[in-house]
Amino acid sequence: MEQILLYDTTLRDGTQGESVNFTAPEKIKIAKQLDELGIHYIEGGWPGSNPRDIQFFELARQTPFSQARITAFGATRRPGVAPAEDSNLQALIKSGAATVTLVGKSWDLHVAIMNNTLAENLNMIRESIAYLKDLGREVIFDAEHFFDGYKSNPDYTLETLEAAVSGGADFLILCDTNGGTLYYDIEAIVARVKEARDEWNLPNGGNASPIHLGIHAHNDCAMAVANSISAVRAGARMVQGTINGYGERCGNADLTAIIPILQLKMNQSCLPEANLTRLKKVSRFVSEAANMPPQGNRPFVGRSAFAHKGGIHVSAIAKQPRAYEHMDPTLVGNARRVLVSDMSGKSNVEYKARELGVSLDENGVDSRKIVSQIKKMEQEGFQFDVADGSLKIWFQKLTDQFTPLFTLENYRISMEKDRDQHAWAHAIVKVSVGERKEMIAAEGDGPVNALDNALRKVLKKFYPHLGLDALRLVDYKVRVIDGREATAAKVRVIIDSRDREDIWTTIGVSTDIIEASWQALSDSFQYKLAKDLPATEGKIA
Repeated sequence: MEQILLYDTTLRDGTQGESVNFTAPEKIKIAKQLDELGIHYIEGGWPGSNPRDIQFFELARQTPFSQARITAFGATRRPGVAPAEDSNLQALIKSGAATVTLVGKSWDLHVAIMNNTLAENLNMIRESIAYLKDLGREVIFDAEHFFDGYKSNPDYTLETLEAAVSGGADFLILCDTNGGTLYYDIEAIVARVKEARDEWNLPNGGNASPIHLGIHAHNDCAMAVANSISAVRAGARMVQGTINGYGERCGNADLTAIIPILQLKMNQSCLPEANLTRLKKVSRFVSEAANMPPQGNRPFVGRSAFAHKGGIHVSAIAKQPRAYEHMDPTLVGNARRVLVSDMSGKSNVEYKARELGVSLDENGVDSRKIVSQIKKMEQEGFQFDVADGSLKIWFQKLTDQFTPLFTLENYRISMEKDRDQHAWAHAIVKVSVGERKEMIAAEGDGPVNALDNALRKVLKKFYPHLGLDALRLVDYKVRVIDGREATAAKVRVIIDSRDREDIWTTIGVSTDIIEASWQALSDSFQYKLAKDLPATEGKIA
């Protein structure tokens, strides 16, 4: 079956999403990850629009890529300006990219808004592509707002594609720029375009290979992935999208979902099969670079994508995973997870304990008693289905297997604020490891930040060789459990932490927000130290 080509625009269209920004060096690192994944085309940016993208292409020229084609994005020439005199086209050439993607108007509404004529717009498309082709570039034509234009004036939208063909375009990409088209319209329109393309006279006397069609979908109707798949069914051979679906407004088509659907569900080759196991890692890498918390319920690569909570479900997957899983999670680098909560039964606890590496057979503990204790704690406000880190520690405590790697002696926190100045916090933390005690002070932007800084500094005195510098708190959430108690209500604090390899979650519950925060923070550091300590044979400085 013909290979589906993957075109990643995370570094350009993805950065148009709210709060998503990358420096040029970060873009290079992401591009290397995409190249190793097996992405065919990586759109680096618009070199005619900003210094950052110019720097990216300068760095890209010095960076070896194993197979991906680094692509520069830009627009067709301006009205009334010759291609050789158009600054945007010259920036594309100067970028050194062997492949160029040109966006052009295909909706007559947009041509009118730009105070242009329909005929001049066709000339702009044809002449810009021909100019770049004469200079030896591979050219991908992005037909902007194609589906809206087709529904309004199908004859003219097809004329824009024919102009691109006559200019020598290698790919015709049909863009659902507003994200409002539904999958059945996508499939019907792509099929019609495919028929029209086959009727056009191709360059070189009609002997050239057929020009491939592609799809560029946005997610404003939550249909970007479905629309991309529908386009492939209708004949598209290139799919454009972003990692994690980052992009303007509601985002772009998510390649982390499209890739496994094509490869595993539709038997369409798009990546080397072994590379699929890198998918979750790449998703996490990009979310970290974007400083965006990973979305837990993201299909295929989210931490909840193969998570099971109901006792009946867990009992079934223990016998036959496909009873409640549509695929093997390891194929995309993910893993099965079992959640423990007040809905849990004995099977949940036993399965989860094995997953976390805790033996329930130690010390003759009955798993039913653990279920009862967990449900009691959930009644008090704990929520272990979202806090694997704390759950592992509690499993160990309930089975007398927990060995604390530090013990709190005391902490003290003070806040200061002078008139209209920014408030700041001081924390003093004293901990012990064995017979040795250490105390240290630190400042922070708030009490929890000060506690974090102080705990991190004091533990380095005991464990300087462990990777505490790599430990980062990536999310901090506070929830009031029962607001009827007003300021005396219990609060639940959930902290997501990560190092270079893993993400884990810890929890604390108290009527005091600082105490709840300490519980979650302390568990996070206990989890990190226990995870890293075996590699150092338990050495303490």
